[in-house]
Amino acid sequence: MSEKKPRVFSGIQPTGEPHLGNYLGAIKQWVKGQDEKENFFCIVDLHSLTVPYDPEGLRERTRKLASVLFAAGIDPDKSVLFIQSHVSAHAEACWLLNCVTPLGWLQKMTQFKDKSAKQESIGTGLIDYPVLMACDILLYNADEVPVGDDQKQHVELTRNIAGRFNNIYGETFAMPAPVIPKVAARVMGLDDPMAKMSKSSSSVRGHAVGVLDDPDEILYVFKRAKTDSYNEIRFSDEEDRAGVNNLLSIYQAITRKSKGDVEADFANARGYGDLKVGVAEVVIDALRPIREESGKYLDDPVALDAMLARGAEQAREVAMPKLREMQEKMGLIMGL
Repeated sequence: MSEKKPRVFSGIQPTGEPHLGNYLGAIKQWVKGQDEKENFFCIVDLHSLTVPYDPEGLRERTRKLASVLFAAGIDPDKSVLFIQSHVSAHAEACWLLNCVTPLGWLQKMTQFKDKSAKQESIGTGLIDYPVLMACDILLYNADEVPVGDDQKQHVELTRNIAGRFNNIYGETFAMPAPVIPKVAARVMGLDDPMAKMSKSSSSVRGHAVGVLDDPDEILYVFKRAKTDSYNEIRFSDEEDRAGVNNLLSIYQAITRKSKGDVEADFANARGYGDLKVGVAEVVIDALRPIREESGKYLDDPVALDAMLARGAEQAREVAMPKLREMQEKMGLIMGL
């Protein structure tokens, strides 16, 4: 009798263009773990509604992100890939969990504080964002949630919400654990190695490398990456060496080499110029097949939508029974 595989839930927003940080910090890890675990991968478009956006742009970015995920190696025969809004249980369960989540928990969330400080008017969705994220995870009884270290707080809140629900209504949810990749979990901006590479800043040329960027653009961005004045190519935790450390970490994540082997690869480099070109070359080689395969999916939107519909149906088979269980335990009269 085979041992039950751990169930994993992962979500990614269709905001901005998918970039190298998304690929190394999340997508590459998802693809790698498909044989060992039961995976649910979700394009969380409902989360994207919490900040100002363009509706047509959202639709385009959602399909583009789906094409990148499939092109990068997400296999619909091994994993479930779906769009969040296509499974209504997420929105329904969010209201139910809202009714057991203390407002004070949400007001303490770091991302809410950061984002609300940048907006004149704050929508309810922004503060409620973590409850929807909790629903995403808990509806699937996920054992593991791969996240960057900046998202760990959200998984901890999810555990708190699950524990509170279980205490009030009886054992309902599994307790998910955050899993942080050891290599390149936090890829930094090439223009500012003290700031995480983000989709919201990817419109600034030089900040990020897009997964679908052509080789010339990738080389251009890496050649302008911020480094330092030491001209010494080695890993370092020193703040003023953050740029070089970021470049070496990217190289290591793609090549899967040890730190010693990475440094040895650049032992004969003439300076940071050689480092930047060397990192650019391995990035170009890694992203080329994804860019080419993604184009094929985007050229056939009917087939792409069919693949996403299949994923949504598979997700509903798991999420809807959990929603019904929540409703019954909370005293709602079950409809037909």
